[in-house]
Amino acid sequence: MLALDVQEQARLLMAARGPKAIADAAQKAVQLEQEGRETDAREWRRIEAALIQLAGPRAK
Repeated sequence: MLALDVQEQARLLMAARGPKAIADAAQKAVQLEQEGRETDAREWRRIEAALIQLAGPRAK
């Protein structure tokens, strides 16, 4: 997934879920890791990181 696509997915998820989007992305990444889908999990980790940037410094 291109960086631009990651940012767009993060923006859409934040618009739909608000602050819960970060936790949703993290949970999805964990689920995929447990299923052995490492490539997909890495994409969700990138989305999670983009969400944290969108939320600002107080998000963590």
